[in-house]
Amino acid sequence: MLRNCGRLRVLTWHVHGNYLYYLTHAPHDFYLVTKPGHPPGYAGMVGVLPWGDNVHEIGIDEVPDWQFDVILYQHRTHWEHDREQVLSGEQQRLPRVYIEHDPPQDDPFQQRHWVDDPNTLMVHVTHFNQLMWDCGVTPTRVIEHGVVVPEGVRYSGELERGIVVVNHLAQRGRRLGADVFAEARTRVPLDLVGMDAQRLGGIGEIGNLDLAAFTSRYRFFFNPIRWTSLGLAIAEAMTIGMPIVGLATTELATVIRNGENGFVHTDVDALVDAMSVLLRDPAEARRLGAGARCTALKRFNIDRFTRDWHETLLHVTA
Repeated sequence: MLRNCGRLRVLTWHVHGNYLYYLTHAPHDFYLVTKPGHPPGYAGMVGVLPWGDNVHEIGIDEVPDWQFDVILYQHRTHWEHDREQVLSGEQQRLPRVYIEHDPPQDDPFQQRHWVDDPNTLMVHVTHFNQLMWDCGVTPTRVIEHGVVVPEGVRYSGELERGIVVVNHLAQRGRRLGADVFAEARTRVPLDLVGMDAQRLGGIGEIGNLDLAAFTSRYRFFFNPIRWTSLGLAIAEAMTIGMPIVGLATTELATVIRNGENGFVHTDVDALVDAMSVLLRDPAEARRLGAGARCTALKRFNIDRFTRDWHETLLHVTA
């Protein structure tokens, strides 16, 4: 149960749309910094997500004139530029949280985070991210994902194919596993969805609200990514009861247990073998999918996520 406290006014930015949507399930008011034309990082309430009435847009030039209780940073640009160039002096001294969505990109274990501040709370979205970043004197905590899927959408798996969900896979290359995907698709039938998926012969982008239903017909979800945070699409697929096959790297290695809710390995041959088994045996795919849903309902529960964020915001503003 959430502690009954006054609503906080949280200033933040639109960086990852689905994550922001889930974050705004917390019982506080969120103000999104926008620019004309809604460019990346300042997009506000764009798209088809059903934003609640606790979410508001505020033009970047208006920000210094408003009062907030906490500043919630989500990107290096906002920390290094907007913090000093947009916020008023009083706003710069407010309680602040930085959400780090990714593991370090320049060095896997020695990179120092640009937020090196004992008065800022760093929130990592996975324990793996917290482990790999050197955050210096900045205090840290982990809040794992919480997701919501459309009511009534459940895994059916009738398509004898796997689905891969990655945005801009061609552009992002080896880090996101473009080569792993290319090799695996020559041996098992795989479809790619996401932004610019057509460049690799994929289907294209599927809308946020339609993705769960679209993927539910596929036999399994394949994650070829070497180095990233835990994708929300994986948590959403597990929630509808879909088995996961992927590389046993980063946080996914702690989520998937072989033979219980999917299969992970660092050997692509072993992954291809596992996908081939699921294509031949839909009953086994349904069994693993049921295990995946059980895991997701416990680990990626939206109520737990909302409670964690509520308590965190109360903590920093106490």
